[in-house]
Amino acid sequence: MSISSDRSRQISLQKEIAQIRSQIAQEREKLQRKNAEIGTIERSVNHNTSLSMLQSKQRQIEQKSREAATIEKKIGDLSKREASKASDVHRVQSSLETKENNARKKLIQDEKKRHTENDRALKKRATELARQARIHRSLSENPVLMRYEELPEKITVLFIASNPRDQAQLALDEEVRLIEQKIRASKFRDSVQIKSVWATRPSDLLQALNEHNPTVVHFSGHGSSQDELILQDDAGQAKPISKPAIVQMFNASSSGIRLIFFNTCFSSVQASEIVDYVPATIGMKDSIGDEAARVFAAQLYSAIGFGRSLNDSFEQAKAALMLEGIQEDQTPSLYLADSEDGDTVFLVRPHETSASS
Repeated sequence: MSISSDRSRQISLQKEIAQIRSQIAQEREKLQRKNAEIGTIERSVNHNTSLSMLQSKQRQIEQKSREAATIEKKIGDLSKREASKASDVHRVQSSLETKENNARKKLIQDEKKRHTENDRALKKRATELARQARIHRSLSENPVLMRYEELPEKITVLFIASNPRDQAQLALDEEVRLIEQKIRASKFRDSVQIKSVWATRPSDLLQALNEHNPTVVHFSGHGSSQDELILQDDAGQAKPISKPAIVQMFNASSSGIRLIFFNTCFSSVQASEIVDYVPATIGMKDSIGDEAARVFAAQLYSAIGFGRSLNDSFEQAKAALMLEGIQEDQTPSLYLADSEDGDTVFLVRPHETSASS
Protein backbone atom coordinates (compact mmCIF):
# COMPACT_ATOMS: atom_id res chain seq x y z
CA MET A 1 0.00 0.00 0.00
CA SER A 2 1.32 3.44 -0.92
CA ILE A 3 1.92 6.40 1.40
CA SER A 4 -1.12 8.23 -0.01
CA SER A 5 -3.27 5.13 0.57
CA ASP A 6 -2.04 4.90 4.18
CA ARG A 7 -2.82 8.56 4.74
CA SER A 8 -6.31 8.15 3.27
CA ARG A 9 -6.87 5.08 5.46
CA GLN A 10 -5.65 6.99 8.53
CA ILE A 11 -8.06 9.89 7.88
CA SER A 12 -10.93 7.47 7.27
CA LEU A 13 -10.24 5.62 10.52
CA GLN A 14 -10.04 8.88 12.48
CA LYS A 15 -13.44 9.91 11.07
CA GLU A 16 -14.91 6.54 12.07
CA ILE A 17 -13.51 6.94 15.61
CA ALA A 18 -15.03 10.42 15.84
CA GLN A 19 -18.43 9.03 14.77
CA ILE A 20 -18.19 6.20 17.31
CA ARG A 21 -17.31 8.64 20.09
CA SER A 22 -20.30 10.77 19.12
CA GLN A 23 -22.57 7.69 19.32
CA ILE A 24 -21.10 6.77 22.71
CA ALA A 25 -21.82 10.29 24.00
CA GLN A 26 -25.42 10.05 22.76
CA GLU A 27 -25.93 6.66 24.39
CA ARG A 28 -24.48 7.93 27.67
CA GLU A 29 -26.99 10.77 27.62
CA LYS A 30 -29.76 8.19 27.07
CA LEU A 31 -28.41 6.13 29.98
CA GLN A 32 -28.30 9.18 32.18
CA ARG A 33 -31.94 9.93 31.36
CA LYS A 34 -32.98 6.33 32.09
CA ASN A 35 -31.22 6.39 35.45
CA ALA A 36 -32.92 9.69 36.22
CA GLU A 37 -36.31 8.20 35.35
CA ILE A 38 -35.62 5.21 37.61
CA GLY A 39 -34.63 7.60 40.42
CA THR A 40 -37.82 9.60 39.94
CA ILE A 41 -39.97 6.45 40.14
CA GLU A 42 -38.11 5.25 43.24
CA ARG A 43 -38.60 8.61 44.98
CA SER A 44 -42.34 8.57 44.22
CA VAL A 45 -42.78 5.48 46.39
CA ASN A 46 -43.84 6.30 50.08
CA HIS A 47 -45.74 4.74 52.96
CA ASN A 48 -49.08 5.77 51.46
CA THR A 49 -48.45 3.93 48.19
CA SER A 50 -50.89 1.11 47.71
CA LEU A 51 -49.76 -2.44 46.98
CA SER A 52 -51.07 -2.33 43.41
CA MET A 53 -49.38 1.00 42.79
CA LEU A 54 -46.19 -0.31 44.36
CA GLN A 55 -46.25 -3.35 42.05
CA SER A 56 -46.85 -1.07 39.03
CA LYS A 57 -43.90 1.14 39.94
CA GLN A 58 -41.73 -1.91 40.50
CA ARG A 59 -42.56 -3.12 37.01
CA GLN A 60 -41.69 0.35 35.63
CA ILE A 61 -38.35 0.29 37.44
CA GLU A 62 -37.55 -3.18 36.07
CA GLN A 63 -38.46 -2.09 32.53
CA LYS A 64 -36.35 1.05 32.80
CA SER A 65 -33.48 -0.99 34.26
CA ARG A 66 -33.60 -3.42 31.31
CA GLU A 67 -33.55 -0.48 28.90
CA ALA A 68 -30.58 1.00 30.80
CA ALA A 69 -28.75 -2.35 30.61
CA THR A 70 -29.33 -2.46 26.84
CA ILE A 71 -27.89 1.02 26.53
CA GLU A 72 -24.88 0.06 28.68
CA LYS A 73 -24.24 -2.98 26.44
CA LYS A 74 -24.40 -0.77 23.35
CA ILE A 75 -21.92 1.63 24.97
CA GLY A 76 -19.62 -1.33 25.70
CA ASP A 77 -19.84 -2.55 22.09
CA LEU A 78 -19.13 0.93 20.77
CA SER A 79 -16.15 1.25 23.13
CA LYS A 80 -14.74 -2.03 21.77
CA ARG A 81 -15.17 -0.76 18.21
CA GLU A 82 -13.41 2.46 19.18
CA ALA A 83 -10.48 0.50 20.67
CA SER A 84 -10.26 -1.68 17.54
CA LYS A 85 -10.25 1.36 15.26
CA ALA A 86 -7.63 3.03 17.47
CA SER A 87 -5.46 -0.09 17.08
CA ASP A 88 -5.94 0.10 13.30
CA VAL A 89 -4.89 3.75 13.40
CA HIS A 90 -1.75 2.81 15.32
CA ARG A 91 -0.84 0.12 12.76
CA VAL A 92 -1.47 2.45 9.83
CA GLN A 93 0.53 5.21 11.55
CA SER A 94 3.46 2.82 12.08
CA SER A 95 3.29 1.69 8.46
CA LEU A 96 3.07 5.29 7.30
CA GLU A 97 6.08 6.35 9.38
CA THR A 98 8.10 3.40 8.04
CA LYS A 99 7.20 4.21 4.43
CA GLU A 100 7.89 7.93 4.91
CA ASN A 101 11.30 7.10 6.42
CA ASN A 102 12.03 4.76 3.52
CA ALA A 103 10.91 7.43 1.06
CA ARG A 104 13.23 9.98 2.70
CA LYS A 105 16.11 7.50 2.59
CA LYS A 106 15.40 6.76 -1.06
CA LEU A 107 15.28 10.46 -1.83
CA ILE A 108 18.68 10.90 -0.18
CA GLN A 109 20.06 7.86 -2.04
CA ASP A 110 18.65 9.11 -5.34
CA GLU A 111 20.23 12.50 -4.74
CA LYS A 112 23.59 10.87 -3.98
CA LYS A 113 23.22 8.70 -7.06
CA ARG A 114 22.43 11.76 -9.17
CA HIS A 115 25.54 13.53 -7.86
CA THR A 116 27.60 10.38 -8.49
CA GLU A 117 26.27 10.09 -12.03
CA ASN A 118 26.97 13.78 -12.66
CA ASP A 119 30.52 13.32 -11.38
CA ARG A 120 30.92 10.22 -13.53
CA ALA A 121 29.59 12.08 -16.58
CA LEU A 122 32.05 14.90 -15.98
CA LYS A 123 34.93 12.45 -15.62
CA LYS A 124 33.80 10.60 -18.73
CA ARG A 125 33.68 13.86 -20.65
CA ALA A 126 37.16 14.77 -19.46
CA THR A 127 38.42 11.29 -20.39
CA GLU A 128 36.84 11.56 -23.83
CA LEU A 129 38.40 14.95 -24.43
CA ALA A 130 41.79 13.57 -23.39
CA ARG A 131 41.27 10.55 -25.65
CA GLN A 132 40.42 12.74 -28.62
CA ALA A 133 43.50 14.81 -27.95
CA ARG A 134 45.69 11.68 -27.87
CA ILE A 135 44.18 10.44 -31.15
CA HIS A 136 44.75 13.81 -32.75
CA ARG A 137 48.39 13.87 -31.62
CA SER A 138 49.06 10.31 -32.72
CA LEU A 139 47.46 10.38 -36.20
CA SER A 140 50.69 11.38 -37.89
CA GLU A 141 52.51 8.44 -36.28
CA ASN A 142 50.08 5.83 -37.71
CA PRO A 143 49.65 4.01 -34.36
CA VAL A 144 47.02 1.58 -35.70
CA LEU A 145 49.51 -0.02 -38.09
CA MET A 146 52.05 -0.31 -35.30
CA ARG A 147 49.50 -1.97 -33.03
CA TYR A 148 48.64 -4.42 -35.83
CA GLU A 149 52.30 -5.29 -36.27
CA GLU A 150 52.63 -5.97 -32.55
CA LEU A 151 49.86 -8.56 -32.66
CA PRO A 152 50.46 -12.28 -33.24
CA GLU A 153 49.39 -13.96 -36.49
CA LYS A 154 46.74 -15.86 -34.55
CA ILE A 155 45.12 -15.10 -31.22
CA THR A 156 43.89 -17.70 -28.75
CA VAL A 157 40.64 -17.28 -26.86
CA LEU A 158 40.64 -19.42 -23.71
CA PHE A 159 37.00 -20.23 -22.91
CA ILE A 160 36.77 -21.21 -19.22
CA ALA A 161 33.37 -22.70 -18.36
CA SER A 162 31.95 -23.79 -15.01
CA ASN A 163 28.34 -24.82 -14.38
CA PRO A 164 28.10 -26.41 -10.88
CA ARG A 165 25.21 -28.79 -10.35
CA ASP A 166 23.89 -26.88 -7.32
CA GLN A 167 23.58 -23.63 -9.30
CA ALA A 168 21.03 -22.57 -11.92
CA GLN A 169 22.04 -24.42 -15.06
CA LEU A 170 23.32 -22.25 -17.92
CA ALA A 171 23.52 -23.10 -21.62
CA LEU A 172 27.29 -22.62 -21.79
CA ASP A 173 27.61 -25.07 -24.68
CA GLU A 174 25.22 -22.86 -26.65
CA GLU A 175 27.33 -19.83 -25.79
CA VAL A 176 30.56 -21.31 -27.13
CA ARG A 177 28.74 -22.78 -30.16
CA LEU A 178 27.36 -19.34 -31.07
CA ILE A 179 30.76 -17.69 -30.52
CA GLU A 180 32.47 -20.21 -32.81
CA GLN A 181 29.74 -19.74 -35.41
CA LYS A 182 30.20 -15.97 -35.39
CA ILE A 183 33.98 -16.27 -35.62
CA ARG A 184 33.74 -18.67 -38.58
CA ALA A 185 31.53 -16.11 -40.34
CA SER A 186 33.99 -13.26 -39.72
CA LYS A 187 36.50 -11.83 -42.19
CA PHE A 188 39.63 -12.86 -40.28
CA ARG A 189 38.31 -16.17 -38.91
CA ASP A 190 41.67 -17.87 -39.42
CA SER A 191 43.24 -15.43 -36.97
CA VAL A 192 41.11 -16.60 -34.02
CA GLN A 193 41.23 -19.99 -32.35
CA ILE A 194 39.24 -21.08 -29.32
CA LYS A 195 40.50 -23.38 -26.61
CA SER A 196 37.99 -24.42 -23.97
CA VAL A 197 38.17 -25.78 -20.43
CA TRP A 198 34.98 -27.30 -19.02
CA ALA A 199 33.81 -28.09 -15.48
CA THR A 200 36.65 -25.86 -14.33
CA ARG A 201 38.18 -26.39 -10.86
CA PRO A 202 40.39 -23.76 -9.20
CA SER A 203 43.43 -25.95 -9.85
CA ASP A 204 42.66 -25.90 -13.59
CA LEU A 205 43.09 -22.13 -13.96
CA LEU A 206 46.85 -21.67 -13.80
CA GLN A 207 47.36 -24.91 -15.73
CA ALA A 208 45.14 -23.63 -18.56
CA LEU A 209 46.80 -20.20 -18.64
CA ASN A 210 50.28 -21.72 -18.77
CA GLU A 211 49.32 -24.37 -21.29
CA HIS A 212 47.46 -22.21 -23.82
CA ASN A 213 49.16 -18.81 -23.37
CA PRO A 214 45.91 -17.04 -24.37
CA THR A 215 45.39 -13.59 -25.85
CA VAL A 216 41.83 -13.46 -24.50
CA VAL A 217 40.60 -15.14 -21.32
CA HIS A 218 36.83 -15.68 -21.28
CA PHE A 219 35.04 -16.76 -18.09
CA SER A 220 31.56 -18.18 -18.63
CA GLY A 221 29.29 -19.26 -15.79
CA HIS A 222 28.26 -17.85 -12.45
CA GLY A 223 29.42 -14.97 -10.28
CA SER A 224 28.24 -13.81 -6.86
CA SER A 225 27.28 -10.42 -5.46
CA GLN A 226 30.32 -10.76 -3.13
CA ASP A 227 32.62 -10.28 -6.16
CA GLU A 228 33.35 -14.00 -6.36
CA LEU A 229 33.83 -16.20 -9.40
CA ILE A 230 31.94 -19.50 -9.01
CA LEU A 231 33.89 -22.54 -10.21
CA GLN A 232 33.25 -26.08 -8.98
CA ASP A 233 34.84 -28.66 -6.71
CA ASP A 234 35.57 -32.33 -7.39
CA ALA A 235 31.97 -33.21 -6.47
CA GLY A 236 30.59 -30.79 -9.05
CA GLN A 237 29.36 -28.36 -6.39
CA ALA A 238 29.91 -24.60 -6.34
CA LYS A 239 33.39 -23.42 -5.33
CA PRO A 240 33.59 -19.61 -4.88
CA ILE A 241 36.88 -17.92 -5.80
CA SER A 242 37.49 -14.61 -4.04
CA LYS A 243 38.30 -11.38 -5.84
CA PRO A 244 41.78 -11.08 -4.26
CA ALA A 245 42.60 -14.60 -5.52
CA ILE A 246 41.46 -13.72 -9.05
CA VAL A 247 43.44 -10.48 -9.04
CA GLN A 248 46.56 -12.19 -7.76
CA MET A 249 46.27 -14.93 -10.39
CA PHE A 250 46.36 -12.38 -13.22
CA ASN A 251 49.00 -10.34 -11.49
CA ALA A 252 51.18 -13.43 -11.79
CA SER A 253 49.92 -14.66 -15.19
CA SER A 254 49.09 -11.64 -17.37
CA SER A 255 51.88 -12.01 -19.93
CA GLY A 256 50.46 -12.01 -23.46
CA ILE A 257 46.87 -11.48 -22.31
CA ARG A 258 45.19 -8.53 -24.06
CA LEU A 259 41.60 -8.95 -22.83
CA ILE A 260 39.91 -10.68 -19.89
CA PHE A 261 36.16 -11.10 -20.34
CA PHE A 262 34.05 -12.03 -17.31
CA ASN A 263 30.76 -13.13 -18.86
CA THR A 264 29.44 -13.75 -15.35
CA CYS A 265 27.10 -11.92 -12.97
CA PHE A 266 28.46 -9.21 -10.64
CA SER A 267 31.95 -9.20 -12.16
CA SER A 268 32.61 -5.53 -12.82
CA VAL A 269 34.62 -5.08 -9.60
CA GLN A 270 37.02 -7.90 -10.53
CA ALA A 271 37.34 -6.48 -14.05
CA SER A 272 38.03 -2.95 -12.80
CA GLU A 273 40.88 -4.14 -10.55
CA ILE A 274 42.47 -6.64 -12.93
CA VAL A 275 42.81 -3.94 -15.61
CA ASP A 276 45.86 -2.82 -13.64
CA TYR A 277 47.65 -5.88 -15.08
CA VAL A 278 46.20 -6.27 -18.60
CA PRO A 279 45.25 -3.77 -21.34
CA ALA A 280 41.49 -4.34 -21.16
CA THR A 281 38.77 -6.16 -19.23
CA ILE A 282 35.02 -6.58 -19.51
CA GLY A 283 32.72 -7.30 -16.55
CA MET A 284 29.05 -7.20 -15.63
CA LYS A 285 27.74 -4.54 -13.25
CA ASP A 286 24.77 -6.69 -12.22
CA SER A 287 23.31 -10.11 -12.89
CA ILE A 288 22.97 -10.94 -16.59
CA GLY A 289 20.57 -13.34 -18.24
CA ASP A 290 21.71 -16.46 -20.05
CA GLU A 291 20.46 -15.25 -23.44
CA ALA A 292 21.94 -11.78 -22.97
CA ALA A 293 25.34 -13.31 -22.12
CA ARG A 294 25.29 -15.44 -25.30
CA VAL A 295 24.19 -12.62 -27.62
CA PHE A 296 26.67 -10.11 -26.18
CA ALA A 297 29.64 -12.50 -26.31
CA ALA A 298 28.89 -13.77 -29.82
CA GLN A 299 28.72 -10.28 -31.31
CA LEU A 300 31.83 -9.15 -29.42
CA TYR A 301 33.91 -11.91 -31.01
CA SER A 302 32.24 -11.40 -34.39
CA ALA A 303 33.35 -7.76 -34.44
CA ILE A 304 36.82 -8.72 -33.22
CA GLY A 305 36.98 -11.28 -36.03
CA PHE A 306 36.20 -8.55 -38.54
CA GLY A 307 39.18 -6.54 -37.33
CA ARG A 308 37.19 -3.97 -35.36
CA SER A 309 38.75 -2.04 -32.51
CA LEU A 310 37.91 -3.09 -28.96
CA ASN A 311 35.69 -0.05 -28.46
CA ASP A 312 33.78 -0.78 -31.68
CA SER A 313 33.46 -4.46 -30.77
CA PHE A 314 32.14 -3.65 -27.31
CA GLU A 315 29.60 -1.12 -28.62
CA GLN A 316 28.46 -3.54 -31.35
CA ALA A 317 27.90 -6.22 -28.71
CA LYS A 318 25.72 -3.81 -26.72
CA ALA A 319 23.86 -2.89 -29.90
CA ALA A 320 23.19 -6.59 -30.55
CA LEU A 321 21.37 -6.79 -27.19
CA MET A 322 19.24 -3.78 -28.09
CA LEU A 323 18.43 -5.20 -31.53
CA GLU A 324 17.22 -8.40 -29.90
CA GLY A 325 15.06 -6.40 -27.49
CA ILE A 326 17.09 -7.57 -24.48
CA GLN A 327 17.01 -4.78 -21.89
CA GLU A 328 20.47 -5.48 -20.46
CA ASP A 329 22.69 -3.34 -22.68
CA GLN A 330 23.84 -1.25 -19.71
CA THR A 331 25.04 -4.27 -17.71
CA PRO A 332 28.42 -4.87 -19.46
CA SER A 333 31.31 -2.53 -18.66
CA LEU A 334 34.59 -2.11 -20.56
CA TYR A 335 37.69 -1.16 -18.56
CA LEU A 336 40.95 0.01 -20.14
CA ALA A 337 44.39 0.46 -18.64
CA ASP A 338 45.46 4.09 -18.29
CA SER A 339 47.88 3.74 -21.20
CA GLU A 340 45.28 2.23 -23.55
CA ASP A 341 42.76 3.74 -25.92
CA GLY A 342 39.89 1.48 -26.91
CA ASP A 343 39.73 2.98 -30.38
CA THR A 344 43.30 1.95 -31.12
CA VAL A 345 43.26 -1.44 -29.37
CA PHE A 346 42.89 -4.29 -31.90
CA LEU A 347 43.05 -7.98 -31.10
CA VAL A 348 43.09 -9.42 -34.62
CA ARG A 349 45.90 -8.75 -37.09
CA PRO A 350 44.39 -8.42 -40.59
CA HIS A 351 46.17 -10.56 -43.21
CA GLU A 352 46.62 -7.74 -45.67
CA THR A 353 48.39 -5.64 -43.04
CA SER A 354 50.65 -8.55 -42.20
CA ALA A 355 51.51 -9.10 -45.88
CA SER A 356 52.24 -5.43 -46.52
CA SER A 357 54.52 -5.35 -43.49
